[in-house]
Amino acid sequence: MNAAMRFDAIVIGAGAGGCHAAARLAAAGRRTLLIDDHDYLGGRAGTEIIDGHKVNMGAIALEPGGVFEETFALCGAPLEIREPNPATVFFLEGKVVNVQKGGLGLLLGGLTKHASRVLDQFAKARSGDLPDGRQSTEDWLKGYTKNETVHAIFRNLCAAIFAMNADEIPARAFLTYFTSKGAFKRFGFHPEGTMGAWQALADAVVRLGGEVWLSSPAEKIEVENGRAVAVRIRREGGEAVRVEADTIICNGGPKAVVTLAGEDHLSADYVRQTRDLLKPAANIVYNFASREDIMPAPGIMTFGKTRRLCNMANLTATCPELAPDGWHQYVAYAVPKPAIGDFESDAEVTLGLEDLREQFPGFDDKVKMLSVRVMRDDWPAQRSGAGYDMDRATGIDGLWCVGDAVKLYGNGGTQACAETAKVVVDKILSGTPAIVMG
Repeated sequence: MNAAMRFDAIVIGAGAGGCHAAARLAAAGRRTLLIDDHDYLGGRAGTEIIDGHKVNMGAIALEPGGVFEETFALCGAPLEIREPNPATVFFLEGKVVNVQKGGLGLLLGGLTKHASRVLDQFAKARSGDLPDGRQSTEDWLKGYTKNETVHAIFRNLCAAIFAMNADEIPARAFLTYFTSKGAFKRFGFHPEGTMGAWQALADAVVRLGGEVWLSSPAEKIEVENGRAVAVRIRREGGEAVRVEADTIICNGGPKAVVTLAGEDHLSADYVRQTRDLLKPAANIVYNFASREDIMPAPGIMTFGKTRRLCNMANLTATCPELAPDGWHQYVAYAVPKPAIGDFESDAEVTLGLEDLREQFPGFDDKVKMLSVRVMRDDWPAQRSGAGYDMDRATGIDGLWCVGDAVKLYGNGGTQACAETAKVVVDKILSGTPAIVMG
């Protein structure tokens, strides 16, 4: 093993949370090393080239404003987000329903006479009157309406945003997101794919004095006297190097912390939570293209009654650079049943395809399928579903977690990952120890 190198901070994992954390640390003057075991940035929100198409692996939507955009401003990184208009529509029985001005109230009002009862609960949630964390969104909604289309829409909203079914996400988490978080009121796509955003942050880390190592997995986090002091890294398949740091951040989730640091250095309760509390959520991502435009909306379209399909995005309507000339490019998402738990991948993929064929007659003849990706197990859509997150502190001094297993309650998407980075880096800069508060 080579002699030790030293940085002020090491960020393990160049996904959304890791890139944001590294950029914020670098902007604060900390010499930062960002590493990842893959040869690309972004993790489950990365981008790959398939047949000339820039294909996003998982997440596609980036939210301007808020903590996400704040990170780019702090480190001086460019951020290009093109917002579709309208951003979101619903596709019910073959018809586009645009509720951009009337919102959810307009949609529900056209479907059920009990719309006011549901909307009253949203109003109560905005004032802080929320269900407890035990009742599912499905059971909560049943208390106010039995309309099948309304239940289908709520299921697909849960699936699209959280990669969870309505019977899996707590109503408290669902309502928290829609009443006090971003709720995807604004979002857009990057013309280089999501990779463009992560590359801008990584470039800023280097410009501000740090380094980025890809194809360089962390093999061990060294802990001495209750403090994380170094990371052993296998750099680009070569000899392992020992890199010391005052601060270490893991974007791979608490389970990765246990693996890298070792159970002996963590509390029994922390280890137990990684087994019992965290609930990885799965989805299926269909990337495809066509010569003719098959989607009657420019942004994201949420479906009503479907088997598994929840939503679909028209990427080239705002970012034609993602596809070769003459092609329209889309991504559709399906969420299996259950999303939290075991399922048969092939069968679930087939159900999503059946939905696409039903929603778009002649689908197989019109499209070129670019990829079908089942995101589950160690590579899930969410490392833990909303409402089942762990603390960002690990209990080991100098060692923190960011990302989608340690989100603030009820949040989701890349904005949520960016938020964890801000919370952790603010604590690091203020000298707060990584004590688990519970």
